[in-house]
Amino acid sequence: MPKMEVDVDRCKGCYLCIQVCPKKCIEKSDKFSKSGYYPAKDSKEGCCIACQSCARICPDLAIRVYK
Repeated sequence: MPKMEVDVDRCKGCYLCIQVCPKKCIEKSDKFSKSGYYPAKDSKEGCCIACQSCARICPDLAIRVYK
């Protein structure tokens, strides 16, 4: 099953990934990271189609997508 993972220590909350996700599977977390940002997170289990749009647009290389 495809899934995406966000490295919360690298994510700076630009939310470009949220904007490009065609299935709207990513949302803003409600918890701060160690660096003081609200990182992105996978919002729905099983929603990801592994298109990798989020990983390609992430300027901090904080997202990995698994097929």
